[in-house]
Amino acid sequence: MSSSGKMEGPSAPAVRRDPYEVLSVPRDSSDQEIKSAYRKLALKYHPDKNASNPEASELFKEVAYSYSILSDPEKRRQYDTAGFEALENEGMDMEIDLSNLGTVNTMFAALFSKLGVPIKTTVSPTVLEEAMNGTVTVRPLPVGTSATGKVDKQCAHFFGVTISEEQAHSGIVVRVTSPAQSKFKLLYFEQEVNGGYGLALQEDSQKTGKVTSAGMYFLHFQVYRMDSTVNALAMAKDPEAAFFKRLEGLQPCDVSALKPGTHIFAVYGDNFFKPASYIIEAMCAKSYEDTTERLKEIESKILAKRNDLRQFETEYRKALARFQEVTNRYTQEREAVDDMLRERDNIHCSFTTERTLVNPVGAGSSSSRYTVEQSIPESPENGSVDGRDKSGKKKWFNLNLNRSDKKA
Repeated sequence: MSSSGKMEGPSAPAVRRDPYEVLSVPRDSSDQEIKSAYRKLALKYHPDKNASNPEASELFKEVAYSYSILSDPEKRRQYDTAGFEALENEGMDMEIDLSNLGTVNTMFAALFSKLGVPIKTTVSPTVLEEAMNGTVTVRPLPVGTSATGKVDKQCAHFFGVTISEEQAHSGIVVRVTSPAQSKFKLLYFEQEVNGGYGLALQEDSQKTGKVTSAGMYFLHFQVYRMDSTVNALAMAKDPEAAFFKRLEGLQPCDVSALKPGTHIFAVYGDNFFKPASYIIEAMCAKSYEDTTERLKEIESKILAKRNDLRQFETEYRKALARFQEVTNRYTQEREAVDDMLRERDNIHCSFTTERTLVNPVGAGSSSSRYTVEQSIPESPENGSVDGRDKSGKKKWFNLNLNRSDKKA
């Protein structure tokens, strides 16, 4: 497997290196280990912190590009199997930091987002650094309560949810909604050894009905989140077959249970220009046992349906190819029948007493037709063309205008 080479595309570094080497992680690393390595390197090489070091920008791109491969289970599997060649046609995308964009670029990004183009954004390194250093203000959010707020763009409000052993055993749900349909991220931080907080989970808001919402479910079974970007890219590549990719955006959440203690969540403003308004609430699943069971059941059904769709897609494409083949033959056979019947009509028309007189050169390209009877001229009489003596006939216009002279 080649670990270096040139890369075509704006989101990749000029020279590609093995992503595992870039992030300094072994090939059997867990998703959490990869995320942790990425966060540290992204903070280390972010351009905002290295304005005087031009190499840091390239290293930051390389780190982000490597993480975009290893953080996606399908891309990671493709790379592990066949290297970069397997990703050549995948149209690699990279998250952007809105805080690092100029006004014009931000306006373009907002416009594309309005048009439905998927724009992936990353959390501002300033927020991540403050959390890592433990310098953020954390507001308490007791289980069973909610809080409202308005957070500025590329900023975050932090909340501490303290859960008991019984609540941890039953399961915890944290949800954020925005009746104003603001864009935001729901973040979950884990305690670091230095006392700070490291980003562990991230959920982008999605439009659900008349609100935007995001949620995290720690219910002791595998819960999946939907990455809408995967669906949008699939639809752009093949609109007709996009239906089969609707469930490919399902990504397993890395954390399915919380231990007793205080856990840090944050609402991050992801609007392009204005603050994001939100409502955040923390709930114990014990009060929602029936709902929890329904969620567990539907997650299992959706996962099974995704596998069914993968098999059905193969059958569908074979049937579609056969349909196109039959349709093409139908068109060819119809044209062949039309041609034969047309030729048959022409042959029928050849049985006729008519002849075709072709005009001489210079008289035009059209030909005149006349019957055989009309082509036989009458015998001339007395030298006249039509056998008649027209000179002895007087016409009405042959009046004798000199009549008055004769009388005189």
